[in-house]
Amino acid sequence: MKKRILSVIALATLGPLLAACSNEKNQGSDKQVLNWSIQAELPTADQSLASDAVSFSILNNIGEGLYRLDKNEKPKPALATKTEITNEGKTYTFNLRKGTKWSNGDEVTAKDFVYAWQRTVDPKTNSQYAYAFDAVKNAPAISKGEKSPQSLGIKALGKYKLQVNLTRRVPYFQLLISRPTFFPQNQKAVEKYGKKYGTASKYLVTNGPFTLKNWSGTSLTWKLVKNKSYWDTKDVKLSAINFKVTKATTTSYNLYQTNKLDETLLDSEQAKQLVKNPAYTVWKNARTQYLEFNQTQKQFQNKKIRQAISYAINRDNLTKNVVGAGSNKVTGIVADGTASFKGVDFAKAAKTADGTTYNREKAKKLWAEGLNELGVDSVQFTLLGDDTDVSKKVAEYIQSQLNETLPNIKVSVANVPYKTRLARSTAGDFDVVISAWGADYADPISDLELFTTDNAWNHGKWENEEYNHLIDTSQTEGNKAKRWQLLVKASKLLDQEQAIVPLFQENQAALVKKQVHGYLYHPAGVKFDFKEAYLK
Repeated sequence: MKKRILSVIALATLGPLLAACSNEKNQGSDKQVLNWSIQAELPTADQSLASDAVSFSILNNIGEGLYRLDKNEKPKPALATKTEITNEGKTYTFNLRKGTKWSNGDEVTAKDFVYAWQRTVDPKTNSQYAYAFDAVKNAPAISKGEKSPQSLGIKALGKYKLQVNLTRRVPYFQLLISRPTFFPQNQKAVEKYGKKYGTASKYLVTNGPFTLKNWSGTSLTWKLVKNKSYWDTKDVKLSAINFKVTKATTTSYNLYQTNKLDETLLDSEQAKQLVKNPAYTVWKNARTQYLEFNQTQKQFQNKKIRQAISYAINRDNLTKNVVGAGSNKVTGIVADGTASFKGVDFAKAAKTADGTTYNREKAKKLWAEGLNELGVDSVQFTLLGDDTDVSKKVAEYIQSQLNETLPNIKVSVANVPYKTRLARSTAGDFDVVISAWGADYADPISDLELFTTDNAWNHGKWENEEYNHLIDTSQTEGNKAKRWQLLVKASKLLDQEQAIVPLFQENQAALVKKQVHGYLYHPAGVKFDFKEAYLK
């Protein structure tokens, strides 16, 4: 199940990282207004359609589900006051908090969860996260149009009691349903606004710590305002958070220096210069950037062509001198620190010599062999990426590495707005794209199931039956050790076949002023949670 998350914040590039900040004039103010910088536009406020970390971060602050994540990445009760797990871990019964309100005054009930989950898995909704419900009874058949959404394994046992029936035990189920994809939805509002729902703040009803204001759907500024109808409003200290899209770290850093922001993201050069600054911090992310090939194109169906491109990229130089800002070299799609078993990190257990090694001579050899197998003299393609400063630098670096190392290759670059890049990726409108994925929860499956044949996030259309079998088997394997080995084997196969080209782990360096307190940052999942943030 997935995300999967974030999915997409281009912290540095692809799925943008939120940056916290407050105006100097608000220090010590009763108004508690923060000004935040964010590196990309907000694509949608419709949780059924959200597929990126920017959307999920905002939705997590304007919505509320059964659980919220605490500072230790553990789910804590939110709208669920009591949870009973029966039927060998396949039936969950939740008692819901009474008297909670939507921003339109309606009461939040069990039926709102039933409606939301049914709407997301309904193929008419076309949600990229419908697969996240696959363990819920009848969800796969509903997504294929074989059964009615009303047959989904979720039902209201009363106004304040909800029951979910799974087809298999899911060890991380409570983590999974802490995500906005599984939040309730106000049916009256969704049906009232129709296709406009979630496209602007005026077409939205929410139930979280904040409400969304002044967002037109394309605007580069918007705000979150404290929701006085929220059940736990006493713990919400901020009266408002103003957001402004600033795609260049030079812009946000200048605002930081003039005391107009309390936080700024740092690019590689800034991070080198400011690493000893007392305000310097690094947010570690369970998020990997990678190259994805459009394997409907014959040239990228050739394994040696894909391998040659990977071997031609010096990731040590990429992370240290191009991305910088605390980012790490990766050994596969699953980022370091995402999950471990018996004290061994998954990234270390799944490491191979195939996925991310830099070897110019091997790259040239495989390239020549690949061209020969294709029966062509040259290959040219466009590398698609975001239009943020860091993403542009990454694309230019890869372009330079490939053009300098591989004979008879011509790589051009197209940098487009984040929302456009997402849309083109989904439509398969690319040759090679710089993608990113942030684990939705602390389990390797959150990354690995992306590349199964039918997964909505398999934009490159890579297919491998052995890989599908390993992932499918891991989903029903009850023995933790056996399941771990199945996932390790799948990750190694992904690298050996060079289905994708892992680039780097998207950690993010920043400067955060001392008056900003109380926010939570989640390496996997929804990133920032501002519910208890405040200025002091």
